[in-house]
Amino acid sequence: MTVKTKVSKDNKEVSISVLERFDFAQHQCFRKAYSQYSQNGTKFIVDLSKTEYIDSSALGMILLLKDYAEHIDGTLTITKPSKAVSKILEIAQFHRLMTIVQ
Repeated sequence: MTVKTKVSKDNKEVSISVLERFDFAQHQCFRKAYSQYSQNGTKFIVDLSKTEYIDSSALGMILLLKDYAEHIDGTLTITKPSKAVSKILEIAQFHRLMTIVQ
């Protein structure tokens, strides 16, 4: 499995790691990783430190997660993108939409 989820004990922080490739093949796993957490104020963290490839469908999945987080008054942070992934996020201007932590 290339999508791993770690949840805090109080279910208020959900960390989702995407390993290797982040593309449409991970759609169901990625959605499943967050959709069961609907507590108001949940903080979602997408860890891209081990992501080597990201495509436009992955960008769309991140935007869907952002919408979901906002719907439940939560937040979304992207952490540790590699240089290549960071460049794609920059081109897509995701830094204007969400917090990206290097």
